[in-house]
Amino acid sequence: MIERVRSLWAGLTRIPVEFPQPGETRVVVSPESLLCPPGWMGIVRLGGATLATVPEPGMVDRVRHALRQRDPVAVLKPAGTLGPAWLSYLDRADFVPVGGEVERLPVDHPAVRKLIAEVDRAEADEAGLDEITSDAFVVRDAAEVISGCGYRPWSDTAAHLSVLTASHRRGQGYARMAASAAALDALDRGLMPQWRARVDPSRRVARALGFRELGTQLSLRLPAE
Repeated sequence: MIERVRSLWAGLTRIPVEFPQPGETRVVVSPESLLCPPGWMGIVRLGGATLATVPEPGMVDRVRHALRQRDPVAVLKPAGTLGPAWLSYLDRADFVPVGGEVERLPVDHPAVRKLIAEVDRAEADEAGLDEITSDAFVVRDAAEVISGCGYRPWSDTAAHLSVLTASHRRGQGYARMAASAAALDALDRGLMPQWRARVDPSRRVARALGFRELGTQLSLRLPAE
């Protein structure tokens, strides 16, 4: 699995590059990198190796030096930070399915849109349920959708899962039910389910389903020198 994940992230740099070997750090210039927002630098760590992209050649030496230090963020003093987020992946052999009544709905279904609209805007943006291209796999309480999960393919390799649960129904196992159905659908389509989490509750849901944490992702907006 780790080689497939390494190849995925190397491809997301949008330039020809191989992910470095354990213990190595590689910094490359790629203004079109998908490791981070446009104009930012992205850092992905997998299996003891680090791959970073920067938007401008003049940043390479500064970033390479910082990544050798114990606290690169403190050295770089970024103007903005996204993450770090833990990256987890699921192999079918490790999958721990969760049973329960899960319904399949299009993401533009009114009940799904209502769930997205009623949670905190920052939480909805972090979950990204409105960005999925699969159907939404949802758990209902009567007519109300209380949890939903879906995914969008990354490079025809990974299925990036997005899960969202109503604020007043969290901690009751509904996210695991919805995510289990979405992950199974992705596996059946030959995709590798990917889970990106910044908070412990989300990480616990992933672990409960058999996801393995393989690395982290961090994006920094560097100030002009």
